[in-house]
Amino acid sequence: MPRPKKKEELRCRYFRWLIGQRNGIYFADGRGSHPSLGRRTLETRDRAEALTILEELDLTMAVQLGLADANLLNTEAHQILTWADGRTLYESYINRPQVSGGPRRSTAKRYKAVLDKFIPFAEEQRRRTWNELNRQLMDDYAGWLDGESYAYATEYLELTTLKQILKFLIENHHLPSAVALKYPLRKPDGTDTYCYRTVEVKAILKHCETPELAWLRGVVIGLAATGLRISELASLRWSDVDMEKGLISLTDETTKKSRQGKEKRTTKSGRDRTFPIHKTLLEVLGLLPHHSDGRVFHGPLDGKIKADTVRRILIRDVLTPLSPQFPSAVDELGFVDGRLHSFRHYFCSNCANSKVPERVLMKWLGHRNSRMVHRYYHLHDEESIRQMKQVKLY
Repeated sequence: MPRPKKKEELRCRYFRWLIGQRNGIYFADGRGSHPSLGRRTLETRDRAEALTILEELDLTMAVQLGLADANLLNTEAHQILTWADGRTLYESYINRPQVSGGPRRSTAKRYKAVLDKFIPFAEEQRRRTWNELNRQLMDDYAGWLDGESYAYATEYLELTTLKQILKFLIENHHLPSAVALKYPLRKPDGTDTYCYRTVEVKAILKHCETPELAWLRGVVIGLAATGLRISELASLRWSDVDMEKGLISLTDETTKKSRQGKEKRTTKSGRDRTFPIHKTLLEVLGLLPHHSDGRVFHGPLDGKIKADTVRRILIRDVLTPLSPQFPSAVDELGFVDGRLHSFRHYFCSNCANSKVPERVLMKWLGHRNSRMVHRYYHLHDEESIRQMKQVKLY
């Protein structure tokens, strides 16, 4: 008797199947999956048709087991879009040249960071396609971001980005219009970023006086003494620093010719800016080694600074251990809620309280108008009391 043909293993969207033939008819064996999917005939001798039927069977079983949205059963196969395929389509769109309407590279990077977090989260929720991006999944993701201590403005950006991607995929006929999502979000009004006090910054720097956190101490001083965003500090190079003149110059390379193998550096405003180096930072810079990569500041393993890594270490190894020293009232922002961007708020507030003219501070921070400076300014009680003591009534 002829030996039966060996079964072929296939990984479909939701499950692993073994397919084979019996009397020329294809069948699918899902008994190796958990839970068992049984053994089912595909009722055809044609392999291409069998694979199409198998995809339908895979989806049907996923819906029955609560692993997929039942609406997918009414969607044609060519309109079901995986996370990976949808991401490829959107990233191709946003990576078009800026001259033809593409966003700045820094903006495209922010979109990439959103998807780097969201897609693994969605897959953990057993959702595999953009067709399943609904209110419940958005709510669940917002809750996860809350649990990871992201600021409201960051959560707003992330959820808005997902809405934009879904809209793009629908408008370009990659998804059916039936999956359109109405998910209103309240735009951040003002800021919910905590602004450190001087005593708190001193405590952070003191806490980082260990071999393990020495790199973070340099980063904190760099942020607190310049008001730089973490992305700007991460890309700061020694060629930007003039130690003799005591100046830092940031260059936006958006419209400059690309250099082979070199990543273009950008500023959020899209403009170059120069500002003086604070004496405390000047002392720190004088002690830092010059790495072959040309960058001034480095992460815990001496590599390029990654914002999320620095944020997690700041929360875990600094803010949490120090939080008992700086308690806050229930339901109020406090020391433990501070983040990397809090140092930009600290710098701005410190400069304003030190009587730095608003126009000068705008130039240092890279803002075109004073509205953003006002958003960064925080008047703590201690400074408010100090100012009141200077008021002469008569």
